[in-house]
Amino acid sequence: MGTIHRSGVNRKPNDSARLIFVTIIGVVFGFFVGISFPSFTFTKNEFRRSTSLETLGSSSNVTKIYVPTNPRGAELLPPGIVVAESDLYLRRLWGEPSEDIQKKPKYLLTFTVGYDQRNNINAAVKKFSDDFQILLFHYDGRTSEWDQFEWSKSAIHVSVTRQTKWWYAKRFLHPDIVGAYEYIFIWDEDLGVEHFNGEKYIELVKKHGLEISQPGLEPNNGLTWQMTKRRGDREVHKDTKEKPGWCSDPHLPPCAAFVEIMAPVFSREAWRCVWHMIQNDLVHGWGLDFALRKCVEPAHEKIGVVDSQWIIHQVIPSLGSQGKSERGKAPWEGVRERCKKEWSLFRKRLADAEQAYLSRTSKG
Repeated sequence: MGTIHRSGVNRKPNDSARLIFVTIIGVVFGFFVGISFPSFTFTKNEFRRSTSLETLGSSSNVTKIYVPTNPRGAELLPPGIVVAESDLYLRRLWGEPSEDIQKKPKYLLTFTVGYDQRNNINAAVKKFSDDFQILLFHYDGRTSEWDQFEWSKSAIHVSVTRQTKWWYAKRFLHPDIVGAYEYIFIWDEDLGVEHFNGEKYIELVKKHGLEISQPGLEPNNGLTWQMTKRRGDREVHKDTKEKPGWCSDPHLPPCAAFVEIMAPVFSREAWRCVWHMIQNDLVHGWGLDFALRKCVEPAHEKIGVVDSQWIIHQVIPSLGSQGKSERGKAPWEGVRERCKKEWSLFRKRLADAEQAYLSRTSKG
């Protein structure tokens, strides 16, 4: 028993030395860890903020939010933090966000382009002031070469090969994205603009109350409709006379309420409606021209052609070369067949949708 008692109180010299060594190492380690972190000085307000942030994880302190009038999917957010629309304004990666934009463009000008038409597009862009944001949709995948033009460096470029402007418009021109712009131009690449000025065009559109419009077309072998033919004796026209039997009503297309899809211009309000009418799978837009009247009332007064600012349709079938040769047919032939099929499909879908709506409302 006495031997056990003595062994409990007497430590070996090696154990004591080890304990002292470990203690010293711990103190030194703690010292270096402490000096490796910067010192913080909390003000009273910062301390209150930090403690309030800590309580956000506690369900007992979180205010339950549900705002049914918020945009769909944002009902759980306080309205003050919801940003329902965006824009295409270019911003910096540095500095104060409020100082990013020195001048906000008022209008959006879009072209669907291939590099071969670069000189034509360059000439067209020069007809528009810096109130117009330039957006190029590239169907041939060539974008960097456009920086030979100074304006291209501040333009927006979207590149997806072998797509049409209506495919781009449906995916990149959502009304909540382009709502910052008063008017949206959705133009082809083969337009001659020698007799056109963007600012003067906007003035006339506003003066005559046009929600959907296009410049007058100089008569040439590419002219299809009398409605879009330029008249030299006026600023704007909103109706015309067509071939016998073409117009069941003088206020309906193609005698009125009608523009073509090569160079349309939409107010932001009209575009919000038109965008929803564009079909995801019908990429050529054929048939839209006859249906645009659905989006403004009265259409025969709010759709028109601006005669004193006119363009030339050069009829360059550049997009046709982006097709694919099948069953011995040239690429452009396949593209044209697809256009005609889409026209028939769109007309049927629109007629069916209207009939379905009328049937439901009559039963109700």
